[in-house]
Amino acid sequence: MNSLRNRVQLIGNLGNDPEIINLEDGKKIAKFSIATNETYKNAQGDKIENTYWHSLIAWNKTAEIVEKYLLKGKEIAIEGKLTNRSYETENGEKKYVTEILVNEILMLRN
Repeated sequence: MNSLRNRVQLIGNLGNDPEIINLEDGKKIAKFSIATNETYKNAQGDKIENTYWHSLIAWNKTAEIVEKYLLKGKEIAIEGKLTNRSYETENGEKKYVTEILVNEILMLRN
């Protein structure tokens, strides 16, 4: 059961082309986002669709796959874990970020 403690699985479409960052030590990071959609009917019977955006991070080999194959609009399935971090802006304001650290990517249609 430990492997289920922090596990995220999503299917969605890339919102933009991935941002690729090459670090000085040779490591590579890919930053990208996907949109997932949820559709339901409200009490009046109207169809309601909600879109949720998820920030994703991939490192090294996974980042290389992202760089080589993924473009805006591509439908993918991902598996990873939820991470939180904080940083301070130039103005001294503390910002908090929730991201998904991607372990696996499956390219679907498109």
